[in-house]
Amino acid sequence: MDKRLEYAPCGYISITHEGMITEMNQTFLDMTGYKREGLEHKHLESIMSKANQLVFHSYFYPNINLHGQVDELFISLKDSGGQSIPYILNGRRYEHEGVEVIDCALVQMSKRMDYERELRSAKKQIEEAYWEKEQTLAELKQLHAEIEQKQAELLELNAILVERSTTDKLTGLKNRRYFQEALEEHIARYREQGRLFSLLILDIDHFKQVNDTLGHQAGDYVLEQMGSILRYHCREQDMAARYGGEEFVLILPDINAQESILIADNLRHEIARAAWGSNIPGGITASVGIATFAGTGNETTLLRQADQALYTSKEQGRNRVTHCMDSSALPW
Repeated sequence: MDKRLEYAPCGYISITHEGMITEMNQTFLDMTGYKREGLEHKHLESIMSKANQLVFHSYFYPNINLHGQVDELFISLKDSGGQSIPYILNGRRYEHEGVEVIDCALVQMSKRMDYERELRSAKKQIEEAYWEKEQTLAELKQLHAEIEQKQAELLELNAILVERSTTDKLTGLKNRRYFQEALEEHIARYREQGRLFSLLILDIDHFKQVNDTLGHQAGDYVLEQMGSILRYHCREQDMAARYGGEEFVLILPDINAQESILIADNLRHEIARAAWGSNIPGGITASVGIATFAGTGNETTLLRQADQALYTSKEQGRNRVTHCMDSSALPW
């Protein structure tokens, strides 16, 4: 490894497509406290918590596979002492002598921790200043101003991190991690309040053909436009998310089975009628599968029911809507 890369001001690791660590620089070893022989040929997820493994699977792998790169992923890794350290990760995929490799650069999120330490220090100074003599009043007001500024900076930073961790960068919709948490919340709300909801899984028809014949740039354009269509046609209380690849999911609160079929079929028509431009000759259609939560099962069984309904729509010719309680489909 080049000496400049070995001691670069950020951590560097190289992993296989399966996530096995093949290379790392000295900066990364210094940041984590590991020995080189302790990390080589070890799976990257072995130094992650379960929660961060979920983030890695729901965001990192889909984006690497689809776009060949990942920008500004907020994730935590365990150091040699087991302590969780936050990082911003950027990754890029490339082929070297016929072997696929993913290079990752990692920067510690020390700035946020510094803000928190400064806030605690400033608050302590304020408590001490209240007991000092009258001439310290000017200093006390200055400390108040500093605290307000640092709190605003911290809130802004937190908002950015939360948004990035729950949003799909390409489509602007919520990501799979956010969707899974929302689905659990809606099931819990049903059991507490009896509020039903329907789940839609939407798959872009023949999306692989778009990528293969028109290129990935056209594929990205289709995904971006699909995100815009879903946002425009969703109610304020609905939740639309990119589930992965060309699949999207929608949670429709207070919508029963019959209503969900009408909504999904209207959405299917809007997608087929949308102006996709000269870059997408023939336009785009989508197949939809629906399940309505009826109080039995859990998020896994509900997803399975909707996915099976989607499979039926595809088997019956695509560009259709199928509810899991009805084997029939609504054609174009």
